[in-house]
Amino acid sequence: MIKGLTPQKIVEELNKYIISQDEAKKYVAISLRNRDRRKSIHNEELRKEITPKNIILMGPTGVGKTEIARRIAKIANAPFLKVEATKYTEVGYVGKDVESIIKDLVSVTYRKMKEQKYIDLRDEVYDIALEKVAKILKPYDSLNDEEKEKIMSDINQGIYDDQEIEIEKTKKDMDMPIIEVVSGGDEASGIGSILDQVMSNVTGKNRKLTTNVKNAIEIFINEEVEKKLDLDSLNEEVIDNVENNGIIFIDEIDKIAERDGVGKGEVSRQGVQRDILPIVEGSTVMTKLGPVKTDHILFIAAGAFTQSSPSDLMPELQGRFPVRVKLKNLEKEDFIKILTDVEYNLLEQYKAMLATDNVELTFTKGAIERVAELTAQMNEKIENIGARRLASVIEELLREVMYEAPYEAKKKVNVDVNFVKKIFKKENEEENLDKYIL
Repeated sequence: MIKGLTPQKIVEELNKYIISQDEAKKYVAISLRNRDRRKSIHNEELRKEITPKNIILMGPTGVGKTEIARRIAKIANAPFLKVEATKYTEVGYVGKDVESIIKDLVSVTYRKMKEQKYIDLRDEVYDIALEKVAKILKPYDSLNDEEKEKIMSDINQGIYDDQEIEIEKTKKDMDMPIIEVVSGGDEASGIGSILDQVMSNVTGKNRKLTTNVKNAIEIFINEEVEKKLDLDSLNEEVIDNVENNGIIFIDEIDKIAERDGVGKGEVSRQGVQRDILPIVEGSTVMTKLGPVKTDHILFIAAGAFTQSSPSDLMPELQGRFPVRVKLKNLEKEDFIKILTDVEYNLLEQYKAMLATDNVELTFTKGAIERVAELTAQMNEKIENIGARRLASVIEELLREVMYEAPYEAKKKVNVDVNFVKKIFKKENEEENLDKYIL
């Protein structure tokens, strides 16, 4: 997490991307800050006793539940996984095992942390990779220092990028060969070559590979990074990161709540709750990297809770989600803010995309207000899907502009109220509502 981020500063960060829902933002900001507070306690036994205060976010789709959890994970630079409760079944039934949630979180974190290690080590090995390529391109050892420096500089500047060279790939770098099907030619010879590659993998021999200089540099960088990478140490770091910083977002938790009138033929909702409970309570899950304790992972659950309430969950599971926040429905004013105040909002995205096709796109204040009004009306008339409705409205609004682009000369397109009215004619609004049903 960025050092010095107080709950107030965390909320300020969230405000850049999420409109309204102030109460929910405050609760997740406090939970995030409490993690840092726990780590700062010197009494180890006391520190172990302080567990995260898990949160249930209640509200319809499209009001920001998922985005709050995702942005919190980004702010904290924390391991994050989103799962849907309905994808899991109790032990003994066909379906995803609940323990796979932790295994998936470990896998995602491992991949992310390994990629970061590559980035961190890349600069250290870059010159080694260039020198390896230089030795293939020229009789490097016979060159004087000035000539060596010249060829290294030329390679670095990309002068040789497209030149083909033959390199030797180490067995560690080789997976199963890529089989390219080419019409014509000697099929037997092609199959023989493939078998040779497979056998070289099995016997541990390196094999020759023809590629261009640009790719060769990347291959050599990867080889050198692998030599420096301490995988045992990385595994320990991943497990520690997951255990102390992990955030798991469980969506649609309301759909595994027991409700009156539910038939026994359905997959046991209570069974899934029973299997989720130990993970949320704190247990040890075996993963490929080793055992992972879930005691200090933060769980954020979410659901619409239109036909049920958190009190329909098992009492034990309810107790593990002490913080409950109701998110409000989004209205016209919220949609206006989403289109104008949020960083990298939808309008900015479309402006940037169309700018690549020589279109200068602008929106008047009146047009934005009309789009927000239409979005609110459609949510009311069809189904309330919150801010997600904005995407379908704007996509329809700009469909012809996007279809007609690109242009050779710059074209200015100003979207005003009349532009919006022309696309969404009043007499057709009700007839065409079906196309906005997602």
